[in-house]
Amino acid sequence: MKQNILVELLTFWKNWHFRQLLDLTAKMKFCLHWKSMAVFVTARHQDEEVEMTRMAVQFELEDLNLRPDPEPLLTEMIHEAAYRENTVGLHRFCPTENIAKINREVLHSYLRNYYTPDRMVLAGVGVEHEHLVDCARKYLLGVQPAWGSAEAVDVDRSVAQYTGGIAKLERDMSNVSLGPTPIPELTHIMVGLESCSFLEEDFIPFAVLNMMMGGGGSFSAGGPGKGMFSRLYLNVLNRHHWMYNATSYHHSYEDTGLLCIHASADPRQVREMVEIITKEFILMGGTVDAVELERAKTQLTSMLMMNLESRPVIFEDVGRQVLATRSRKLPHELCTLIRNVKPEDVKRVASKMLRGKPAVAALGDLTDLPTYEHIQSALSSKDGRLPRTYRLFR
Repeated sequence: MKQNILVELLTFWKNWHFRQLLDLTAKMKFCLHWKSMAVFVTARHQDEEVEMTRMAVQFELEDLNLRPDPEPLLTEMIHEAAYRENTVGLHRFCPTENIAKINREVLHSYLRNYYTPDRMVLAGVGVEHEHLVDCARKYLLGVQPAWGSAEAVDVDRSVAQYTGGIAKLERDMSNVSLGPTPIPELTHIMVGLESCSFLEEDFIPFAVLNMMMGGGGSFSAGGPGKGMFSRLYLNVLNRHHWMYNATSYHHSYEDTGLLCIHASADPRQVREMVEIITKEFILMGGTVDAVELERAKTQLTSMLMMNLESRPVIFEDVGRQVLATRSRKLPHELCTLIRNVKPEDVKRVASKMLRGKPAVAALGDLTDLPTYEHIQSALSSKDGRLPRTYRLFR
């Protein structure tokens, strides 16, 4: 149950805890003092607040099933298939029957086990380090949290175990239109393979490979920086007019990673769509053109630098990197690592990835979906073709 209500706990957490940006150092003492008061003193969850949170969670789950964009649900399904019944493969969205189990004791148990000093980072941008440390000592140390001071006793320290597999959800996708103009009925497929964690040296080559694959929707606007020369645009969307979407994603964690391709098409062309995606995976382990590699590296570098022009993003980058790696790589260090990626690096990590079992998520009308064994066979072949099937009757 604890894994199933993680998102709901965080949703509730957002209602009474927020990140205060320290744009003005003159207000920092007040902000830290207010934050410590909010988190440790006034965080007394009333029954009415918990009930309101349950209603909000119920609404979000209903909204999830009505959205025309299937990406959040597909992401959940591909993780479920890739890491069967462990760590990041556990449900991120709460089953409806578990909503009523959320109460003050469950929340405090979660906070007591996971909101501990060794799992927290206090980040500041535009403030002197020593000044921030002094304020933290004054306002954050020695304060009793609302959930008590007992030691954490039930902390899950499991390491992700990649299993591969398939997760399927048959669903009528013909009525997802939000307006008078109907959206075509589509079947959505996501195929993924294990990559690496963000702590490994191969993380940067995988990031470049993901950028090189690129992709998007068939109605994406062109122009500089839109990735219109990425492989999934050139090889898939530009050549197959019936494909509505082909996008590459890279999910990376402390102990594992997953590189996926999401594709959408008419239910009658599911088999052909899957074969196109498996072919693109096989091509990842082939020759890497120097021009497309430089384009991908340049686009990745520019995206990194443009994001870091915003102070809130810098603030979040500092906190995330220190929390995950205990240190922070500066932008010029990351740019150097990106520039040093060679064609053989991309080919090496892709070839290693292709030796693993695939993870498959499928949503919609799955009548013509190839079997998992056929998809696995295609990814083990030289050309990515699915095994031929013959039917006496259609």
